[in-house]
Amino acid sequence: MKILILIRALTAGGAERQVAVLARGLRRQGHDVKVAVFYGGGVLEADLDHADVPLIDLGKKGRWDTLGFIWRLVRMIRRERPDVIYSWLPVANILTVLLKPLFPRVKVVWALCASNMDLDRYDWLLRLTTRIEARLAAAARVIISNSYSGRDYAIEDGFPEAKLKVVPNGIDTLRFRPDREAGARVRAEWGIGDDESLIGLVGRLDPMKGHACFLQAAALLRARRSGMRFVCVGDGPEHYRESLRTLAGQLGLGDRLIWAGTRTDMPAVYNALDMAVSASAYGEGLPNMLGEAMACGTPCVVTRVGDSAWVVGETGVVVPPEDPAALADAWATMLRRIEEERAGLSRAARLRIEQNLSVEALVRNTLAELAALS
Repeated sequence: MKILILIRALTAGGAERQVAVLARGLRRQGHDVKVAVFYGGGVLEADLDHADVPLIDLGKKGRWDTLGFIWRLVRMIRRERPDVIYSWLPVANILTVLLKPLFPRVKVVWALCASNMDLDRYDWLLRLTTRIEARLAAAARVIISNSYSGRDYAIEDGFPEAKLKVVPNGIDTLRFRPDREAGARVRAEWGIGDDESLIGLVGRLDPMKGHACFLQAAALLRARRSGMRFVCVGDGPEHYRESLRTLAGQLGLGDRLIWAGTRTDMPAVYNALDMAVSASAYGEGLPNMLGEAMACGTPCVVTRVGDSAWVVGETGVVVPPEDPAALADAWATMLRRIEEERAGLSRAARLRIEQNLSVEALVRNTLAELAALS
C-alpha cells in the first residue's frame, strides 16, 4: 500500500510524534510510506531519517503563502500517486478534501487528535478552520480518532458517526524505558537534590495544557511540604510564556520552578521526574506524554480530560480539571504512594502502556482501517 501522510510540521508535539512512530512502523512492515510537511526543519524529522522514511518538504513560507503552496502540494500528489492520503490536524484535513476532486482515486483519511476544544481562547483562524473541518468531515473516507472522548465530541460537533474509528496512540517502549542514570544526569543539570521531589508538566505552552492550574497547585503543595521542585518542559508564544512566568513570580515559586523549554532528550527528562502531570483543562484526546512517562516507569497524576483517566488506570490519580487544590492533594497522595511502593508503581505504569498502547497495535489497527477502504 502506498501511503502519504500529510502534516503541518514535525515539531515536538504529540500528534507529530505519533506521525513519526506510525510512519516508522509502517515502513518496517514493508509499506511504501512517505511524510509530507508544510514546514521543514522539525526536530522529529531525524526520527524518519533513521528509519529510512522519505520526507517531502513543501516549503511553505508562512501563513499567507497559499497559492504557491497549494500548487506545490498538488504537483507532489500527482508525482507520488498515493493510494491513501492520511492527513493530520484541521488545515491538512481541509486541504485533502478540497483537493480530492483532482485525485478521485486517492482515498482520503483524516486523523483527529483533540476532544472538547475551547475555541474562544484561540485566534479567528483556528476557530474558522476547526468549524470548516467539521462541515467537510463527510467527504473523508474514514476519520481516525486517537481517543474515545475525541470520537464522542466529534459526533456532537456534527462529524459523521459511521466514519469515526478509534485507534489509540502507540508508545515506543524501546525508546521510552526506565533509565535512572539518564534521569540522574538531567536532575544534576537542573540542580535537583537527591532529597528533593520533582514534579513535571510536559507540553507546549498553551491554555489547554493547564499550566496556570499547575503553578497554583505547586504553590499550594510547596506551602505544605518541604523539598518540592517543579519543572515545565515545553515552549510556546512569547506573550503567553511571559504571562505564566509572571504568575509563577506572583505565587512565590522562585527557584522552586524550572522553565526547561523544548527538550530533545525526553526519555531522560521523564526518568528525571518523580511524577509527571497532565493538568489539561480541555481539548486533550490521548496525551502522548502520559504514555511516554509511564513507559519510563514514572507515575502520573491527570485531570479528567480526554482519555487521560483510561491511560493511567489504577496506576495514577485522577482529578477534575482547573482545580488547583484537588491537584495539589492528588500530588500529595501520589508522593505517599511513591514513598511506599515506588518500584511496584513504576513497573505497573510501564506494564499498562505495554499492554494498551503498543506501537504494534497502532500499526496493526491503522492498517486494518486503511485496508477496509479497498
